[in-house]
Amino acid sequence: MTTAPMLGAGVIVPTGDGRVLLGRRITAGEPPTWSLPGGKVDDPGESFEQAAARELAEETGIVLPASEMRVLAVLLDHELGRPRLTAAVLAPPSLAAAEVTEPHACAGWERFPVDALPGPMFYPSALVLGNWLPGPTALRDVLRAGTYAYPVGSSG
Repeated sequence: MTTAPMLGAGVIVPTGDGRVLLGRRITAGEPPTWSLPGGKVDDPGESFEQAAARELAEETGIVLPASEMRVLAVLLDHELGRPRLTAAVLAPPSLAAAEVTEPHACAGWERFPVDALPGPMFYPSALVLGNWLPGPTALRDVLRAGTYAYPVGSSG
């Protein structure tokens, strides 16, 4: 039996001063980790950018337009025993207050300097951040076997 792949978006919300928004992920049945906002592509016809904007608003209360989101890469892993496709989505810089809207899944939001990120990191978030962060080894340092990264070319 073939299992349908999971499709999602991890949203990088930079501050413009070298920090990024992360949440304390406390999903039942999983060890606690740090995570970017994000989640599944749920709605029929929904793009990665639209899913990123929707998930960001649902999880943090921060509303940013999907038209200003930019897909940086598509990342494929098989950590859950089935394909998981995650778009690395860069949001425009924001200092808006992030609120905990899903207390069953997140214990709080904080902004961290990109050179001092906490751990452990939720694997898809580590992939997204590894693709975005500068340096020739950033992504290579987090890739596990069976994980693939597909950078998206600039459209203009």
